[in-house]
Amino acid sequence: MSSPTATPARRRWWVLATVALAQLMVVLDATIVNIAMPSAQAELGFSDNDRQWIVTAYALAFGSLLLLGGRLSDMLGRRRMFLIGLVGFAIASALGGAASSFELLVAARALQGVFGAALAPAALSVLTITFTVPAERGRAFGIFGAIAGMGGAIGLLLGGYLTENFDWRWNLYVNVVIAAVALIAGLILLPRIGGSAEHRLDLPGVLLGTTGLFALVFGFSQAEPQGWDSVATWGPLAASVLLLVGFVIRQRTAAHAVLPLGVLLDRDRGASFLSILVAGSGMFGVFLFLTYYLQSTLGFSPMRTGVAFLPMVVSIIITAQIQSNLLIPRFGPKLLVPIGMTLAATAMFSFTLLETHSSYLHVLPGLILMGMGMASIMPASFQLATLGVEQRLAGAASALVSTSQQVGGAIGTALLNTLAATAASAYVADHAPATPQVLAEAALHSFDTAYAWSAGIFLGGAVLAGVLFRRRSDRLTRQATAPVGLEPAIAH
Repeated sequence: MSSPTATPARRRWWVLATVALAQLMVVLDATIVNIAMPSAQAELGFSDNDRQWIVTAYALAFGSLLLLGGRLSDMLGRRRMFLIGLVGFAIASALGGAASSFELLVAARALQGVFGAALAPAALSVLTITFTVPAERGRAFGIFGAIAGMGGAIGLLLGGYLTENFDWRWNLYVNVVIAAVALIAGLILLPRIGGSAEHRLDLPGVLLGTTGLFALVFGFSQAEPQGWDSVATWGPLAASVLLLVGFVIRQRTAAHAVLPLGVLLDRDRGASFLSILVAGSGMFGVFLFLTYYLQSTLGFSPMRTGVAFLPMVVSIIITAQIQSNLLIPRFGPKLLVPIGMTLAATAMFSFTLLETHSSYLHVLPGLILMGMGMASIMPASFQLATLGVEQRLAGAASALVSTSQQVGGAIGTALLNTLAATAASAYVADHAPATPQVLAEAALHSFDTAYAWSAGIFLGGAVLAGVLFRRRSDRLTRQATAPVGLEPAIAH
């Protein structure tokens, strides 16, 4: 059996390209379908009340099965789970693209989530065991983290192009093309490393963790359509608390824990997971409400809306490389992640200044700031979230990274949607009658409310990251005293 560290240098970067392509497919799929939804609704004839399930079905399956996917990656091997995830995701996407009814489309989206939960942890854990040289690891995770930060924006751009120039179904079919390229590359490039014979599947832990995450994501998904006071919302959330507490208790005593608590309780890793969760929840203020602002208020087409996000994508790419190659090794995440959170909060505050008569030039500075912020948060957080983890547990740690991002997105969507809808209703009630002008201003007021709360989320994240991340000197000391057999934490 060859060691993953023996992968030739040039081959390692091709491995990065392969897993990054797969990660991009999973991340952009959370937003690309949003652009296609109006066309799909017109063709398949489902109601406004039902359309949320096209998004929720994917989120429920993906978010609830990530821990199981990570554990299977450790048990069966990262290469095997990566390839299975790609094939399954492609088949599910083809079924969704060919769906002739709403029910089939929802089922296909759920199946996408199932195989996405197998694919995402395997992709990140492949990266974790492939790049062990500190300098190379920093650059690799900088690229991977940048993709995580800009995947949603790329989804909007690609979705707008495909919807306008082809058909809404191509927003699903495109995954088949991406998966095919990644599959061929994976078969050629990924090392044939098997799973660990030490691992067994802790079925009680799997059931507690999976159902707990399912109830959590489902509860938050019901907050906007049902309201926070509905039993459909607080019932699943209360159940999720009980189930996840039971999961933690089980992990303390299980011989083959799904998520060994040592992975979670390390201070730097815990701070990284929390930062990813905060970034995932706060950034929905951009992707969701800014999309509505550009289309409904400024009258942008879907394609033009996607292009409007390009400056943020470029900002993420440039900033991520500067951070990974120059700033993170020198200053560390304790300084840079809070700065990124503050930049993102500033971007959100700038969006609250937008008016019904504003132009795209008023939007542009906030997009650039947001890109800089996300590129300061994600690469450092992704890198430290898996740093120091034993290779046999890389899948579990990688799954928790994706879980943090997915749960953060679910919380952000539910919370910001509910706050925005409440603000819009209150505005219309206070400014009756509901003329077109009042309705337009109510929509703008609802967007401003979401931006302001997003800014608050990011500022809270800045404080927590500043407190929780270790100082660079403490990390150097810990590196020098790391037990033999564990991958030591590198200087940044």
